Amino acid sequence: IAKDFLKFVDAGPSPYHVVHECRSRLVAAGFTELKERDHWSITPSGKFFMTRNQSTIIAFSVGKNFRPGNGFTIVGAHTDSPCLRVKVNSARQKQGYQQVATECYGGGNWNSWFDRDLKIAGRVLVAGENGKMTSELVHVNRPVIRVPHLAIHLQREMNEKFSINKETHLVPIFALESDKQLNKPSEKHLTILMNMLGKEIGSSAEKIVDFDLFLADHQPSAIGGVLEEFIFAPRLDNLLSSYAGLQALIESSSDLSSEQNVRMVALFDNEEVGSNSAQGAGSSLTEYILRRISSDPKNPTSFEEAVPKSLLISADMAHGVHPNYPEKHESHMRPTLHGGPVIKTNNNQRYATTAITATIVRESAKIAGVPTQDVMVRNDAGCGSTIGPILATRLGIRTVDVGAAQLSMHSCREVCGVLAPEQCLKLYVAFFQNFPKIDENISVDD
Repeated sequence: IAKDFLKFVDAGPSPYHVVHECRSRLVAAGFTELKERDHWSITPSGKFFMTRNQSTIIAFSVGKNFRPGNGFTIVGAHTDSPCLRVKVNSARQKQGYQQVATECYGGGNWNSWFDRDLKIAGRVLVAGENGKMTSELVHVNRPVIRVPHLAIHLQREMNEKFSINKETHLVPIFALESDKQLNKPSEKHLTILMNMLGKEIGSSAEKIVDFDLFLADHQPSAIGGVLEEFIFAPRLDNLLSSYAGLQALIESSSDLSSEQNVRMVALFDNEEVGSNSAQGAGSSLTEYILRRISSDPKNPTSFEEAVPKSLLISADMAHGVHPNYPEKHESHMRPTLHGGPVIKTNNNQRYATTAITATIVRESAKIAGVPTQDVMVRNDAGCGSTIGPILATRLGIRTVDVGAAQLSMHSCREVCGVLAPEQCLKLYVAFFQNFPKIDENISVDD
Protein backbone atom coordinates (compact mmCIF):
# COMPACT_ATOMS: atom_id res chain seq x y z
CA ILE A 1 0.00 0.00 0.00
CA ALA A 2 2.85 2.40 0.81
CA LYS A 3 4.46 1.72 -2.57
CA ASP A 4 1.18 2.36 -4.37
CA PHE A 5 0.81 5.58 -2.41
CA LEU A 6 4.26 6.72 -3.58
CA LYS A 7 3.11 6.23 -7.18
CA PHE A 8 0.07 8.37 -6.41
CA VAL A 9 2.22 11.18 -4.95
CA ASP A 10 4.71 11.17 -7.82
CA ALA A 11 1.85 11.26 -10.34
CA GLY A 12 0.43 14.39 -8.65
CA PRO A 13 2.88 17.33 -8.84
CA SER A 14 -0.09 19.72 -9.15
CA PRO A 15 -3.77 19.55 -8.12
CA TYR A 16 -4.63 19.07 -11.79
CA HIS A 17 -2.45 15.97 -11.95
CA VAL A 18 -3.86 14.70 -8.65
CA VAL A 19 -7.39 14.89 -10.06
CA HIS A 20 -6.23 13.27 -13.31
CA GLU A 21 -4.75 10.36 -11.35
CA CYS A 22 -7.94 10.04 -9.28
CA ARG A 23 -10.04 10.03 -12.44
CA SER A 24 -7.90 7.27 -13.95
CA ARG A 25 -8.27 5.09 -10.87
CA LEU A 26 -12.02 5.68 -10.66
CA VAL A 27 -12.61 4.88 -14.34
CA ALA A 28 -10.58 1.68 -13.96
CA ALA A 29 -12.83 0.76 -11.01
CA GLY A 30 -16.02 1.21 -13.05
CA PHE A 31 -17.06 4.71 -11.97
CA THR A 32 -18.93 6.86 -14.52
CA GLU A 33 -18.05 10.52 -15.02
CA LEU A 34 -20.82 13.09 -14.68
CA LYS A 35 -20.75 16.67 -15.96
CA GLU A 36 -22.14 19.47 -13.81
CA ARG A 37 -23.92 21.01 -16.81
CA ASP A 38 -25.81 17.83 -17.66
CA HIS A 39 -28.91 16.24 -16.16
CA TRP A 40 -27.99 13.41 -13.79
CA SER A 41 -29.69 10.07 -13.47
CA ILE A 42 -28.56 8.64 -10.14
CA THR A 43 -29.46 4.98 -9.64
CA PRO A 44 -28.97 2.61 -6.69
CA SER A 45 -25.75 0.58 -6.95
CA GLY A 46 -24.32 3.19 -9.33
CA LYS A 47 -20.80 4.60 -9.05
CA PHE A 48 -20.11 8.14 -10.25
CA PHE A 49 -17.71 11.09 -10.09
CA MET A 50 -17.49 14.70 -11.25
CA THR A 51 -14.77 17.35 -11.37
CA ARG A 52 -14.59 21.12 -11.21
CA ASN A 53 -11.73 23.27 -12.51
CA GLN A 54 -9.73 20.06 -13.10
CA SER A 55 -8.52 20.47 -9.49
CA THR A 56 -11.47 19.28 -7.38
CA ILE A 57 -13.09 15.85 -7.66
CA ILE A 58 -16.10 14.34 -5.91
CA ALA A 59 -16.79 10.62 -6.31
CA PHE A 60 -19.63 8.59 -4.83
CA SER A 61 -21.25 5.18 -4.88
CA VAL A 62 -24.96 4.69 -4.24
CA GLY A 63 -26.11 1.87 -1.99
CA LYS A 64 -28.52 -0.65 -3.45
CA ASN A 65 -30.99 0.22 -0.69
CA PHE A 66 -30.55 3.99 -0.98
CA ARG A 67 -33.65 6.15 -1.08
CA PRO A 68 -33.73 9.98 -1.16
CA GLY A 69 -33.56 11.12 2.43
CA ASN A 70 -31.00 8.49 3.44
CA GLY A 71 -27.61 9.64 4.71
CA PHE A 72 -24.17 10.34 3.25
CA THR A 73 -20.98 8.70 4.48
CA ILE A 74 -18.24 11.13 3.44
CA VAL A 75 -14.45 11.41 3.57
CA GLY A 76 -13.19 14.86 2.59
CA ALA A 77 -9.62 15.98 1.90
CA HIS A 78 -7.75 18.41 -0.34
CA THR A 79 -5.61 18.21 -3.46
CA ASP A 80 -3.42 21.29 -2.99
CA SER A 81 -0.21 21.80 -1.01
CA PRO A 82 1.97 24.84 -0.25
CA CYS A 83 4.29 25.57 -3.16
CA LEU A 84 5.76 28.20 -5.43
CA ARG A 85 3.50 29.13 -8.35
CA VAL A 86 4.57 30.94 -11.51
CA LYS A 87 3.35 34.54 -11.66
CA VAL A 88 1.14 35.75 -14.53
CA ASN A 89 4.02 38.00 -15.60
CA SER A 90 7.07 35.95 -14.77
CA ALA A 91 9.94 36.96 -17.07
CA ARG A 92 12.94 38.26 -15.13
CA GLN A 93 16.42 38.89 -16.49
CA LYS A 94 19.09 39.98 -14.01
CA GLN A 95 22.85 39.77 -13.68
CA GLY A 96 23.20 37.37 -16.58
CA TYR A 97 20.46 35.00 -15.38
CA GLN A 98 17.02 34.31 -16.74
CA GLN A 99 14.61 33.83 -13.85
CA VAL A 100 10.96 32.88 -13.39
CA ALA A 101 9.06 34.99 -10.85
CA THR A 102 6.96 32.99 -8.42
CA GLU A 103 4.23 33.61 -5.86
CA CYS A 104 4.16 31.83 -2.51
CA TYR A 105 1.02 29.69 -2.38
CA GLY A 106 -0.15 28.81 1.12
CA GLY A 107 1.84 28.81 4.34
CA GLY A 108 4.93 26.98 3.22
CA ASN A 109 8.22 26.44 5.02
CA TRP A 110 10.01 28.46 2.35
CA ASN A 111 13.49 27.79 3.77
CA SER A 112 13.04 24.18 2.64
CA TRP A 113 12.64 25.22 -1.01
CA PHE A 114 16.18 26.55 -1.31
CA ASP A 115 18.83 24.44 -3.05
CA ARG A 116 16.40 21.79 -4.26
CA ASP A 117 16.14 20.41 -7.79
CA LEU A 118 12.70 21.60 -8.90
CA LYS A 119 10.44 20.70 -11.80
CA ILE A 120 7.45 22.46 -13.34
CA ALA A 121 3.92 21.08 -13.70
CA GLY A 122 0.39 22.33 -14.19
CA ARG A 123 -1.98 23.01 -17.07
CA VAL A 124 -1.66 24.94 -20.31
CA LEU A 125 -4.50 26.51 -22.30
CA VAL A 126 -3.86 25.89 -26.00
CA ALA A 127 -5.52 27.51 -29.01
CA GLY A 128 -6.82 25.13 -31.66
CA GLU A 129 -8.77 25.42 -34.87
CA ASN A 130 -11.97 27.45 -35.29
CA GLY A 131 -11.39 29.39 -32.09
CA LYS A 132 -11.48 26.26 -29.93
CA MET A 133 -9.22 26.04 -26.90
CA THR A 134 -8.17 23.01 -24.89
CA SER A 135 -6.59 22.56 -21.48
CA GLU A 136 -3.54 20.31 -21.54
CA LEU A 137 -1.68 18.94 -18.53
CA VAL A 138 2.06 19.55 -18.55
CA HIS A 139 4.68 17.84 -16.39
CA VAL A 140 8.30 18.76 -17.08
CA ASN A 141 9.70 15.86 -15.11
CA ARG A 142 13.33 16.90 -14.91
CA PRO A 143 15.23 19.42 -12.74
CA VAL A 144 14.82 22.65 -14.72
CA ILE A 145 14.60 25.33 -12.04
CA ARG A 146 16.20 26.10 -8.68
CA VAL A 147 16.18 28.64 -5.84
CA PRO A 148 19.87 29.00 -4.84
CA HIS A 149 20.97 29.95 -1.34
CA LEU A 150 23.34 32.81 -0.75
CA ALA A 151 26.81 31.53 0.22
CA ILE A 152 27.37 31.52 3.96
CA HIS A 153 30.51 33.63 3.46
CA LEU A 154 28.25 36.49 2.32
CA GLN A 155 25.81 36.10 5.20
CA ARG A 156 27.72 34.88 8.22
CA GLU A 157 24.68 35.01 10.51
CA MET A 158 22.75 32.57 8.31
CA ASN A 159 22.85 29.70 10.81
CA GLU A 160 21.76 31.94 13.69
CA LYS A 161 19.29 34.22 11.97
CA PHE A 162 18.09 33.57 8.44
CA SER A 163 15.17 35.56 7.09
CA ILE A 164 13.60 35.52 3.62
CA ASN A 165 12.16 38.32 1.57
CA LYS A 166 9.61 36.27 -0.33
CA GLU A 167 9.45 38.77 -3.21
CA THR A 168 13.17 39.06 -3.92
CA HIS A 169 14.83 35.91 -2.54
CA LEU A 170 12.43 33.25 -3.87
CA VAL A 171 13.00 34.01 -7.56
CA PRO A 172 14.37 30.80 -9.10
CA ILE A 173 17.08 30.66 -11.75
CA PHE A 174 16.02 29.05 -15.02
CA ALA A 175 18.83 29.70 -17.51
CA LEU A 176 21.82 31.88 -18.33
CA GLU A 177 21.26 34.75 -20.69
CA SER A 178 22.29 34.52 -24.33
CA ASP A 179 21.47 36.68 -27.31
CA LYS A 180 19.24 33.96 -28.77
CA GLN A 181 17.23 33.61 -25.60
CA LEU A 182 16.66 37.22 -24.56
CA ASN A 183 13.05 38.38 -24.26
CA LYS A 184 11.45 41.40 -25.78
CA PRO A 185 10.42 43.89 -23.08
CA SER A 186 6.73 43.31 -23.84
CA GLU A 187 6.79 39.55 -23.30
CA LYS A 188 5.26 38.37 -20.02
CA HIS A 189 7.08 35.02 -19.89
CA LEU A 190 10.54 33.86 -20.91
CA THR A 191 10.79 32.69 -24.50
CA ILE A 192 12.65 29.57 -23.39
CA LEU A 193 9.91 28.80 -20.85
CA MET A 194 7.22 29.04 -23.53
CA ASN A 195 9.27 26.95 -25.96
CA MET A 196 9.79 24.30 -23.28
CA LEU A 197 6.05 24.13 -22.54
CA GLY A 198 5.20 23.91 -26.23
CA LYS A 199 7.62 21.04 -26.71
CA GLU A 200 6.24 19.19 -23.69
CA ILE A 201 2.66 19.28 -24.99
CA GLY A 202 3.59 18.69 -28.62
CA SER A 203 2.56 22.13 -29.80
CA SER A 204 4.16 25.49 -30.53
CA ALA A 205 4.73 28.28 -28.04
CA GLU A 206 2.61 30.61 -30.18
CA LYS A 207 -0.49 28.50 -29.54
CA ILE A 208 -0.22 28.73 -25.75
CA VAL A 209 -2.87 31.17 -24.55
CA ASP A 210 -2.24 30.96 -20.79
CA PHE A 211 -1.22 28.56 -18.05
CA ASP A 212 -1.29 27.65 -14.34
CA LEU A 213 2.14 26.36 -13.36
CA PHE A 214 3.48 24.95 -10.09
CA LEU A 215 7.02 24.28 -8.97
CA ALA A 216 7.51 20.87 -7.37
CA ASP A 217 10.32 18.82 -5.89
CA HIS A 218 11.91 16.68 -8.60
CA GLN A 219 13.27 14.02 -6.23
CA PRO A 220 10.97 10.97 -6.29
CA SER A 221 9.14 9.84 -3.17
CA ALA A 222 10.86 7.08 -1.23
CA ILE A 223 10.53 4.59 1.59
CA GLY A 224 13.42 5.41 3.93
CA GLY A 225 15.06 4.77 7.25
CA VAL A 226 17.39 1.91 8.12
CA LEU A 227 14.39 -0.34 8.77
CA GLU A 228 12.29 1.24 6.00
CA GLU A 229 9.87 2.70 8.55
CA PHE A 230 9.43 6.13 6.96
CA ILE A 231 7.99 7.71 3.86
CA PHE A 232 9.98 10.67 2.55
CA ALA A 233 7.91 12.57 0.02
CA PRO A 234 6.53 15.94 -1.04
CA ARG A 235 2.87 16.87 -0.56
CA LEU A 236 2.06 14.30 2.16
CA ASP A 237 -0.23 17.08 3.37
CA ASN A 238 -2.68 16.22 2.02
CA LEU A 239 -2.18 13.61 -0.69
CA LEU A 240 -1.98 10.83 1.89
CA SER A 241 -5.53 11.61 2.99
CA SER A 242 -6.68 12.00 -0.62
CA TYR A 243 -5.17 8.64 -1.54
CA ALA A 244 -6.59 6.80 1.47
CA GLY A 245 -10.06 8.28 0.99
CA LEU A 246 -10.14 7.54 -2.73
CA GLN A 247 -8.87 3.98 -2.42
CA ALA A 248 -11.24 3.30 0.48
CA LEU A 249 -14.20 4.39 -1.63
CA ILE A 250 -13.06 2.23 -4.54
CA GLU A 251 -12.49 -0.85 -2.36
CA SER A 252 -15.69 -0.47 -0.35
CA SER A 253 -17.79 0.04 -3.48
CA SER A 254 -17.19 -3.46 -4.80
CA ASP A 255 -20.25 -4.61 -2.85
CA LEU A 256 -23.14 -2.19 -2.30
CA SER A 257 -25.85 -4.83 -1.89
CA SER A 258 -26.61 -4.04 1.77
CA GLU A 259 -25.79 -0.33 1.75
CA GLN A 260 -28.50 2.27 2.44
CA ASN A 261 -26.30 5.38 2.28
CA VAL A 262 -24.30 7.17 -0.38
CA ARG A 263 -20.57 6.70 0.13
CA MET A 264 -18.56 9.71 -1.01
CA VAL A 265 -15.04 11.09 -1.21
CA ALA A 266 -14.67 14.85 -1.81
CA LEU A 267 -11.21 16.19 -2.66
CA PHE A 268 -11.07 19.99 -2.84
CA ASP A 269 -8.59 22.52 -4.15
CA ASN A 270 -7.47 25.68 -2.32
CA GLU A 271 -7.63 24.42 1.27
CA GLU A 272 -4.15 25.80 1.91
CA VAL A 273 -5.38 29.34 1.21
CA GLY A 274 -8.70 29.20 3.05
CA SER A 275 -11.01 27.21 0.73
CA ASN A 276 -12.73 30.37 -0.52
CA SER A 277 -12.99 29.59 -4.22
CA ALA A 278 -15.47 28.06 -6.64
CA GLN A 279 -13.60 24.76 -6.36
CA GLY A 280 -12.89 25.02 -2.63
CA ALA A 281 -14.68 23.47 0.32
CA GLY A 282 -16.04 26.91 1.18
CA SER A 283 -18.11 27.04 -2.01
CA SER A 284 -21.65 25.76 -2.48
CA LEU A 285 -20.40 22.85 -4.58
CA THR A 286 -20.83 20.17 -1.92
CA GLU A 287 -24.38 21.25 -1.11
CA TYR A 288 -25.28 21.30 -4.80
CA ILE A 289 -23.99 17.74 -5.25
CA LEU A 290 -25.73 16.39 -2.15
CA ARG A 291 -28.99 18.05 -3.16
CA ARG A 292 -28.84 16.59 -6.66
CA ILE A 293 -28.28 13.10 -5.26
CA SER A 294 -31.04 13.52 -2.65
CA SER A 295 -33.53 15.06 -5.05
CA ASP A 296 -37.03 13.59 -4.88
CA PRO A 297 -39.99 15.31 -6.58
CA LYS A 298 -42.33 13.64 -4.09
CA ASN A 299 -40.38 14.80 -1.04
CA PRO A 300 -39.08 18.41 -1.06
CA THR A 301 -37.28 17.93 2.28
CA SER A 302 -35.28 14.82 1.35
CA PHE A 303 -31.95 16.71 1.57
CA GLU A 304 -32.78 18.15 4.97
CA GLU A 305 -33.75 14.65 6.16
CA ALA A 306 -30.41 13.27 4.91
CA VAL A 307 -28.21 15.77 6.76
CA PRO A 308 -28.73 14.43 10.34
CA LYS A 309 -28.18 10.88 9.07
CA SER A 310 -24.78 11.79 7.60
CA LEU A 311 -21.21 12.15 8.81
CA LEU A 312 -18.09 13.71 7.30
CA ILE A 313 -14.54 12.69 8.13
CA SER A 314 -12.38 15.72 7.42
CA ALA A 315 -9.15 13.89 6.59
CA ASP A 316 -6.05 16.04 6.95
CA MET A 317 -2.59 15.43 8.32
CA ALA A 318 -1.65 15.85 11.99
CA HIS A 319 1.56 16.97 13.69
CA GLY A 320 3.52 14.00 14.99
CA VAL A 321 5.66 14.57 18.06
CA HIS A 322 9.12 15.84 17.08
CA PRO A 323 11.99 14.27 19.06
CA ASN A 324 13.91 17.55 19.04
CA TYR A 325 10.94 19.72 20.03
CA PRO A 326 8.70 17.59 22.31
CA GLU A 327 7.78 20.68 24.33
CA LYS A 328 5.73 21.94 21.36
CA HIS A 329 3.11 19.27 22.11
CA GLU A 330 0.65 18.92 24.97
CA SER A 331 2.52 16.57 27.30
CA HIS A 332 -0.22 13.90 27.38
CA MET A 333 -1.03 13.97 23.67
CA ARG A 334 2.02 13.41 21.51
CA PRO A 335 1.06 11.47 18.35
CA THR A 336 3.61 9.01 16.97
CA LEU A 337 4.11 8.13 13.31
CA HIS A 338 2.87 4.54 13.65
CA GLY A 339 0.35 5.02 16.46
CA GLY A 340 -2.60 5.16 14.07
CA PRO A 341 -4.83 7.91 12.68
CA VAL A 342 -5.06 10.95 14.93
CA ILE A 343 -8.44 12.31 16.06
CA LYS A 344 -8.01 16.09 16.28
CA THR A 345 -10.08 18.09 18.76
CA ASN A 346 -10.23 21.82 19.42
CA ASN A 347 -13.05 23.20 21.53
CA ASN A 348 -12.57 26.63 19.96
CA GLN A 349 -13.85 25.01 16.74
CA ARG A 350 -10.65 25.09 14.72
CA TYR A 351 -11.51 21.41 14.29
CA ALA A 352 -15.10 20.13 14.05
CA THR A 353 -14.72 17.00 16.21
CA THR A 354 -17.30 16.29 18.91
CA ALA A 355 -17.54 13.46 21.43
CA ILE A 356 -20.16 11.77 19.23
CA THR A 357 -18.21 12.03 15.97
CA ALA A 358 -14.96 10.94 17.63
CA THR A 359 -16.74 7.88 19.04
CA ILE A 360 -17.98 6.92 15.57
CA VAL A 361 -14.40 7.01 14.28
CA ARG A 362 -13.13 4.94 17.20
CA GLU A 363 -15.84 2.33 16.63
CA SER A 364 -14.88 2.19 12.96
CA ALA A 365 -11.22 1.79 13.94
CA LYS A 366 -12.07 -1.13 16.23
CA ILE A 367 -13.76 -2.91 13.34
CA ALA A 368 -10.76 -2.17 11.11
CA GLY A 369 -8.27 -3.34 13.75
CA VAL A 370 -6.50 0.01 13.60
CA PRO A 371 -5.29 1.99 16.64
CA THR A 372 -6.18 5.67 17.02
CA GLN A 373 -4.58 8.61 18.79
CA ASP A 374 -5.88 11.89 20.17
CA VAL A 375 -4.41 15.35 19.92
CA MET A 376 -5.24 18.79 21.23
CA VAL A 377 -2.85 21.73 20.91
CA ARG A 378 -1.29 23.36 23.93
CA ASN A 379 -3.20 26.30 25.37
CA ASP A 380 -0.22 28.54 24.63
CA ALA A 381 0.10 27.44 20.98
CA GLY A 382 -1.79 28.20 17.81
CA CYS A 383 -3.96 25.67 16.03
CA GLY A 384 -4.30 25.03 12.34
CA SER A 385 -7.62 24.37 10.67
CA THR A 386 -9.12 22.18 7.96
CA ILE A 387 -12.10 21.86 5.66
CA GLY A 388 -13.94 20.26 8.60
CA PRO A 389 -15.33 23.38 10.33
CA ILE A 390 -16.04 24.97 6.93
CA LEU A 391 -18.20 22.10 5.67
CA ALA A 392 -19.78 21.53 9.08
CA THR A 393 -20.88 25.17 9.08
CA ARG A 394 -22.12 25.25 5.50
CA LEU A 395 -23.93 21.91 5.53
CA GLY A 396 -24.81 21.28 9.17
CA ILE A 397 -23.37 17.77 8.80
CA ARG A 398 -21.73 16.13 11.80
CA THR A 399 -17.98 16.20 11.27
CA VAL A 400 -14.80 14.76 12.76
CA ASP A 401 -11.21 15.78 11.99
CA VAL A 402 -8.83 12.87 11.50
CA GLY A 403 -5.40 12.46 9.92
CA ALA A 404 -2.11 10.59 9.89
CA ALA A 405 0.77 11.96 11.97
CA GLN A 406 3.72 13.45 10.12
CA LEU A 407 6.85 15.56 10.53
CA SER A 408 8.05 18.52 8.44
CA MET A 409 4.53 19.65 7.59
CA HIS A 410 4.46 22.28 4.80
CA SER A 411 8.10 21.69 3.91
CA CYS A 412 9.20 20.92 0.38
CA ARG A 413 9.64 17.31 1.51
CA GLU A 414 7.80 15.75 4.44
CA VAL A 415 7.96 12.60 6.58
CA CYS A 416 5.38 10.08 7.80
CA GLY A 417 5.31 6.47 8.90
CA VAL A 418 5.30 3.73 6.27
CA LEU A 419 2.19 2.18 7.86
CA ALA A 420 0.18 5.42 7.77
CA PRO A 421 -1.41 4.97 4.30
CA GLU A 422 -2.56 1.45 5.20
CA GLN A 423 -3.90 2.47 8.62
CA CYS A 424 -5.93 5.33 7.15
CA LEU A 425 -7.15 3.21 4.25
CA LYS A 426 -8.41 0.47 6.58
CA LEU A 427 -10.11 3.00 8.85
CA TYR A 428 -11.94 4.69 5.98
CA VAL A 429 -13.03 1.37 4.46
CA ALA A 430 -14.52 0.36 7.82
CA PHE A 431 -16.19 3.77 8.11
CA PHE A 432 -17.77 3.49 4.66
CA GLN A 433 -19.01 -0.03 5.32
CA ASN A 434 -20.25 0.37 8.89
CA PHE A 435 -21.26 3.96 9.60
CA PRO A 436 -25.07 3.47 9.37
CA LYS A 437 -24.94 0.55 11.84
CA ILE A 438 -22.60 2.38 14.22
CA ASP A 439 -24.80 5.47 14.08
CA GLU A 440 -27.91 3.42 14.96
CA ASN A 441 -26.21 2.26 18.17
CA ILE A 442 -25.49 5.77 19.42
CA SER A 443 -28.54 7.22 21.15
CA VAL A 444 -28.68 11.01 21.00
CA ASP A 445 -31.88 12.84 21.92
CA ASP A 446 -32.25 15.43 19.16
